[in-house]
Amino acid sequence: MLLPLWAQAQVTIDAPKGGWRNSAGAREDYTQAVNYPASSVNLQPGQAETAQIRGRIAGAVKGKPATLVVNGVAMPMEVGEDGSYGRPYGFGSGSNSVEVRSPDGRSRARTQFVDSYQGKTQARLRIVLSWDSAGTDLDLHVVTPDGGHAWYGNRVLKDGGALDVDVTTGYGPEIFSSAAPLKGNYHVYVNYYGSGENTSMLTVARISIITNEGTPREKLQSFQVPMRAAGELTLVKSFVMP
Repeated sequence: MLLPLWAQAQVTIDAPKGGWRNSAGAREDYTQAVNYPASSVNLQPGQAETAQIRGRIAGAVKGKPATLVVNGVAMPMEVGEDGSYGRPYGFGSGSNSVEVRSPDGRSRARTQFVDSYQGKTQARLRIVLSWDSAGTDLDLHVVTPDGGHAWYGNRVLKDGGALDVDVTTGYGPEIFSSAAPLKGNYHVYVNYYGSGENTSMLTVARISIITNEGTPREKLQSFQVPMRAAGELTLVKSFVMP
């Protein structure tokens, strides 16, 4: 049964704004400090408006994530007790779209903008890990052609590729990106690090691999992998950057 509009959650997106913009000179930071015992995705002080996704979902179902879709890639997004949400995101130049759906999926908002700053660093490889349960810790591991290994203990590689944050509270996302990925073989792993006292909680990981983002050669591949118990390490995908 459909709820009347007044009874449905109302989604608003405060950032990014729709239309045209130029992010030249903006302070855009994506790599967060690691905090234990818990770390989640959040906005850092001083983060530029051009690298934020921020807003509110009035009347949101408590304890469930919203759905964030950026340029066609869907991922869970935590919502605060007051209905607010906020996270950094490294948008590329050119056209970008953001959609936020309420936890029950009945309400959504969408915005689209164009960043005209041609000198902006563009992610030519982006790997996004998210998962479907709270209180669980999955970790993204990316092995590069030169033997580099990006993970929560080594998040910035010598070639400039970097992992943004180690999420330990559930859902993710954890995002690896590189503006100048090396040619050769890449290997993407997911490690089920832990789930508190319930060591056998099933959680489903979703991994999206985007290459040549923002170009006519852009390619998106998505995979869903069930992770059954803490300690499990799974090779999700091996691929070649030409």
